[in-house]
Amino acid sequence: MGKVLIIGAGGVGTVVAHKVAQNMDVFTEIMLASRTKSKCDAIAKAIGGNKIQTAQVDADNVEDLKRLFNSFNPELVINVALPYQDLTIMDACLACGVNYLDTANYEPKEEAKYEYSWQWAYRERFKEAGLTAILGCGFDPGVTSVFTAYAAKHHFDEIHYLDIVDCNAGDHGKAFATNFNPEINIREVTQKGKYWEDGKWVETEPHAIHKPLNYPNIGPKESYVIYHEELESLVNNFPTLKRARFWMTFGQEYLTHLRVIQNIGMARIDPIVYNGVEIVPIQFLKAVLPDPGELGENYTGETSIGCRIKGIKDGKERTYYVYNNCSHEAAYKETGAQGVSYTTGVPATIGAIMFMKGLWHKPGVYNVEEFNPDPFMEQLNKQGLPWHELFDVDLEM
Repeated sequence: MGKVLIIGAGGVGTVVAHKVAQNMDVFTEIMLASRTKSKCDAIAKAIGGNKIQTAQVDADNVEDLKRLFNSFNPELVINVALPYQDLTIMDACLACGVNYLDTANYEPKEEAKYEYSWQWAYRERFKEAGLTAILGCGFDPGVTSVFTAYAAKHHFDEIHYLDIVDCNAGDHGKAFATNFNPEINIREVTQKGKYWEDGKWVETEPHAIHKPLNYPNIGPKESYVIYHEELESLVNNFPTLKRARFWMTFGQEYLTHLRVIQNIGMARIDPIVYNGVEIVPIQFLKAVLPDPGELGENYTGETSIGCRIKGIKDGKERTYYVYNNCSHEAAYKETGAQGVSYTTGVPATIGAIMFMKGLWHKPGVYNVEEFNPDPFMEQLNKQGLPWHELFDVDLEM
């Protein structure tokens, strides 16, 4: 049991606040902080019961973070702010003796580069300080990595092939919208594809590899190989992997909008001067696109995210598929957020529960697959993301 500080009041922060407030037996005090305090106040009011304190903080500013940490004295920070802010928050944690958890790896503003090197560089500092940092504790990365660790522990002697499959079969009714921060989302899906095979990384043009995959309760959806950060840690922690890929579904209308956005220069992340004012095109685009946090009310359909794994058990080849389907309507009814936010915010809360109960608690910087997956898997079923297993089925690999 302990005090927790949540940084970030977008869709994911909304879900984390709701779920943490549902677990007051674990969290003794809760604070929600963001650059815009009014957003935090609105979330706290929606939850009710005076369960959540709120504060304003600039997560780009280490000194501002330190002032907040020292006044509230949290045991753990749940960082669901922007990936650009991971390192300033980690610096403040080290300065103030606070443990750390996030859902996405750090990336620099000036380059769409997805790797853990910057955060892994903090390993010794967190270890020497006796502090725990838990990286990538959303759904993907996060649950997908725990799924892989659970499979390795219980169902395989060696994992050889891993396909992480992410399908959003929902409909938000908008001509074009992103399911989380547009700036981060567009940077992510327009980068070159990359996957692991035979001991090396193979790079592709964006969306060059694609095929229809069948998703439970949804059916066939065109799926594209993109690079996703959990692959980097998984191939390190499961060295028997011969190939590891990440697949994501995109509709043709979404891809058409994306191509236009790129072709007219609106996906640029470098600053330009307009009427004497310096602006970044993708940040301007974010300002005119629908707010992902406000998509939930009319969102229908569901997500399906899981791991398709092939390997060896007792000398025999076997296949295994573990997945979760999440209803957008059910997520909105419970938390006021859509399913993509829900599938990120619930695992972050579970990771925090794991830490507070001493189950995921060791000095250093760790990706989630480096911890015991069993109690986390148990909590997924209790906290709203039930999982399902299929054995010895066609994985469409």
